[in-house]
Amino acid sequence: MLAILHPNTALDSEAYRQTMEYLENLPGVSIRVHEIQGASQRLTEIYLLGDTKSLEKAEIEALPAVERAIRISEDYRILGRHKDDQRQSGFTYNGVEFSQNNLNIFAGLCAVDVPEHVEMMLQALEDNGEVCTRMGAYKPRTNPYSFQGHGKGCLPWVFEKAGKHGINVIAMEITHESHIEEIDTCLEKLGRPTGVMLQVGTRNTQNFELLKAIGRQSTYPVLLKRGFGITLNESLNAAEYLASEGNANVIFCLRGMKTEAGLPHRNMVDFAHVPAVKRLTRMPVCVDPSHSVGSRDQSPDGILDVMHATAQGVIAGANMVLVDFHPKPEKALVDGPQALLMSELPAYLEDIRLCHETWKKRQAIYQRLRETTAE
Repeated sequence: MLAILHPNTALDSEAYRQTMEYLENLPGVSIRVHEIQGASQRLTEIYLLGDTKSLEKAEIEALPAVERAIRISEDYRILGRHKDDQRQSGFTYNGVEFSQNNLNIFAGLCAVDVPEHVEMMLQALEDNGEVCTRMGAYKPRTNPYSFQGHGKGCLPWVFEKAGKHGINVIAMEITHESHIEEIDTCLEKLGRPTGVMLQVGTRNTQNFELLKAIGRQSTYPVLLKRGFGITLNESLNAAEYLASEGNANVIFCLRGMKTEAGLPHRNMVDFAHVPAVKRLTRMPVCVDPSHSVGSRDQSPDGILDVMHATAQGVIAGANMVLVDFHPKPEKALVDGPQALLMSELPAYLEDIRLCHETWKKRQAIYQRLRETTAE
């Protein structure tokens, strides 16, 4: 069972103390407290785990700090919707809102190479009013002899340049729990000029010890990519590993399935699962068209496949786009052939906004239909 407290309940209030005293003394029940910081309010959720079948909802809802109680299923206990559309989705981090209703674009370098390219990328984002980017410092590669990323050596100048250009959040993949400390130490030394969203790559989706380590910290939100060879349910349970350790600020990323059926694209584009993930969980949903498509192939209509894939995800309600750009793709150390060009950035952003507005208009159509049907 889940007890949701009244918004902005103070943890030192008498109502909170009385509520916790009651819950902590329930026989056969353990409790876990999660704090969710939204754009305008803080929400506290208390999970009651164990023998809760005999508990009455009305009994829990009568406690002084409790707004309402929800019975939760076994699947996705913390991140699941549990058929309750009132549950708050998303969070706010470093001034940027992430929810199931808005859209954030993380365009940037798949792998950080030289300061000049990072500067050019961030300048272009600033010129176009963007405050988020992707920058890969740690790169897990299939080939042990391929470029593995500059690691902690590039963090200082990447973070300084991000702060200079007004970038609030950098999506950055990590492959070992020590990378969390490296990122945190560097940001602290620099006075935290920017923020980082820890990214779990598709190869680490079921690296459970890494997931637990990331989940135990609450400073940085997490972008979890779907495993490229496992079911959607298995990947969603990987996200639940993060939340079960304490960090529920998780965004789920669809990045395509590894299968020969996806040819000629690099992976089978799975963006039809955007609404499914939003229905099953309260996580914002990201799409990664670059690693789904994996090329700069263009259809006869003059639009790149990666742009068509982006549109499919955004029109279906995606809340974040993670996409590769590079000032000089021919010199990129990772995934240059799929990177979009700087000259394409304004049109790409315009296309995405058009698709997002279309999604809002689609919502309005079916809202009117529901209202008409209910009459």
